[in-house]
Amino acid sequence: MTKSEQLFEQAQQVMPGGVNSPVRACKAVGTYPRFIQKGQGGHIFDVDGQEYVDLVCSWGPLILGHCRREVLEAIREAMENGLSFGAPTQAEVEMAGLICQMVPGMEMVRMVNSGTEAVMSALRLARGAVGRHKIIKFEGCYHGHSDSMLVKAGSGALTGGTPDSKGVPPEMAAGTLTAQYNNLESVEALFEANPGQVAAVIVEPVAANMGVVLPEAGFLPGLRALCDRYGALLIFDEVITGFRLAAGGAQAYWGVSADLVTYGKIIGGGMPVGAYGGRRDLMELVAPAGPVYQAGTLSGNPVAMAAGLAQLRILEQNPQIYTHLAEMGAYLAKELRNLAEKAGVPVQVNQVGSLLSVFFTETPVNSFAAAKRSDLDRFARYYRAMLSQGIYVAPAQFEAMFLCDEHTKEDLDQVLQGAEYVMSQVCKEAGSSL
Repeated sequence: MTKSEQLFEQAQQVMPGGVNSPVRACKAVGTYPRFIQKGQGGHIFDVDGQEYVDLVCSWGPLILGHCRREVLEAIREAMENGLSFGAPTQAEVEMAGLICQMVPGMEMVRMVNSGTEAVMSALRLARGAVGRHKIIKFEGCYHGHSDSMLVKAGSGALTGGTPDSKGVPPEMAAGTLTAQYNNLESVEALFEANPGQVAAVIVEPVAANMGVVLPEAGFLPGLRALCDRYGALLIFDEVITGFRLAAGGAQAYWGVSADLVTYGKIIGGGMPVGAYGGRRDLMELVAPAGPVYQAGTLSGNPVAMAAGLAQLRILEQNPQIYTHLAEMGAYLAKELRNLAEKAGVPVQVNQVGSLLSVFFTETPVNSFAAAKRSDLDRFARYYRAMLSQGIYVAPAQFEAMFLCDEHTKEDLDQVLQGAEYVMSQVCKEAGSSL
């Protein structure tokens, strides 16, 4: 028995399911979680000494890789002054200013402690600003685990087979309306069926919690137009895409302006942190400036702010990082498609920038319904076999792969060598036995 297996047995006695976030349990892929000991650059190492090319990168925020020197130095310097004050610091002012400088249309920012908290707070602000109570979200999009967002959710909720959660009051769920991603008609139908009741539409600009599903041409601009027509706010959930897709996030990448934007741990260099922000007239409704209450003792934590500032400054000053990441992403996606075709395995590889997903299906994946048609058994075999080849991918079909600036051509070639074996042997055999 490996040390990871031993730790998992111990963990199941003291933590629900043996983990602190459901997808980590690896139930969807029929194995046990590898307990990670350390990371360096684009690689991680488990407690059994196994090294992997890391294509999870802490679920996205480690765009500069593990243990980036400038980020660690900023953390050490901040720690020398204390871990938490529950009081304002200079670093949070600098962080807010930098975000406003980098993101188009961003005029004010409020720091919080997670992407879930950012979304929850932005939705409350939207309801308070517009004076309405219903929210439109998209089937398969995941916006954290606040009650109103656990309706037709993606990511870990979908992976675990419970896209709706017990414990969510029916009245909370009733206020969340669900449309189909990449389907503007479904959004307009909800506006028409709920006249004068919709406060906001919230969307992942790139749906990255049903796997990676790109917005079709006209979808995001169409959402902007519908929100304007019906007097609702448009919220971009950029917990995944913010500062990863581009220095200005999805708004800059796609050229579409949102009223409010939410962020996660990428603004903390991977530390627990989040933020929401947008137009000044909206953000000035947040307490203590306005009547929409939201607070947090650890919000703007000085150590997290130091880490985030170091990472965002590097990204701002080195735009070539995004070019490098996009080139690597395109190369990896192209070669994975070639390998699958050569092996005769039906695969769709969706990619934008440094975000990728491998779907085991013959049909293009441009919606939640299409994603659900993927062969989950074949993906589970793919995951286990890739792990045996030293490649660490997300343990669920409905998650993304992430590249970081520390990944090299040699890393990608190692991934492709592993994938060639997996596609031609394990996945091909899986197809014949299904």
